[in-house]
Amino acid sequence: MKLKVMAAAVIGASFISMPVLADVDPDLPEYERVSGISGNMTSIGSDSLNNLMTLWAEEFAGFYPNVNIQIQGAGSSTAPPALAEGTANFGPMSREMRASEIAEFEERYGYPPTMVPVAIDALAVYVNQDNPIESLSIPQVDAIFSETRRCGYDENITRWGQLGLDGSWENRDFTLYSRNAVSGTYGYFKENALCGGDFKASINEQPGSASVVQGVSESVNGIGYSGIGYMTSQVRAVPLSREDGGEAFDVSAENAVSGDYPLARFLMVYVNKHPNEDLAPQQAEFLRMVLSKEGQEVTNRDGYIPLPEAVASRVRGELGLD
Repeated sequence: MKLKVMAAAVIGASFISMPVLADVDPDLPEYERVSGISGNMTSIGSDSLNNLMTLWAEEFAGFYPNVNIQIQGAGSSTAPPALAEGTANFGPMSREMRASEIAEFEERYGYPPTMVPVAIDALAVYVNQDNPIESLSIPQVDAIFSETRRCGYDENITRWGQLGLDGSWENRDFTLYSRNAVSGTYGYFKENALCGGDFKASINEQPGSASVVQGVSESVNGIGYSGIGYMTSQVRAVPLSREDGGEAFDVSAENAVSGDYPLARFLMVYVNKHPNEDLAPQQAEFLRMVLSKEGQEVTNRDGYIPLPEAVASRVRGELGLD
């Protein structure tokens, strides 16, 4: 799904008309400290957001030294039950909640959880730095990683030579690296790169995004997927096209925001917010900071794509933070 389409469903049409931005939007408001904020909070959820949540917590502590935020990042699937059971104040996720997860929360509270877009990610398909592959299409990615090939490629791809590489590469097979099933990145890739199909049994499931990239960096035949924030100099992100023969786009902020890059997505934090009540002050101020210039500068430093003010202002308004 194009990021523009997803954005329209989440926060209205403001995203579609926004400018293409690669840096922190200068129109984002600066965060201003308020009084009376202290106490403990807990974040349980996405591994992809684990480092970013940690950095935001550190930034927040600079404003509020008496606030402590405990962060657990085992995977997006751990966020919905933690929010439903009341053991987490924040549920970071790299995919949207499933209908069943929303229903479980709603059964307990009588209203759905609130989704807060906090950053933009481009999910990259990584190869070893020595791999000469120029580009891939989504159907080819599907045929590499999936046994079902629901995206329509006409053959199973098991060797690099099937993608046009010759010489010593022609008969090399793949070493496939993947996140594990608890990961939102796993679920997003399954739906958007495998067209909802099944992964091959030969994938090497990894517990974290960094370990996927590490595996690819150590295997000349390696190929895997992970968030753009985990790129290192030992791997290369392959330009992707939506269709065979279509234009391939690099992983970049501009291509992610415009929707040209096919695996762009929001990163989000879910919270328990009663529709007729304000968030608790600690939660409200944390999210206000995340959606400010200071918060999105942290996003940028961590390698993800900051939200433009057109999006952030809509989200702040919906949360009652403006």
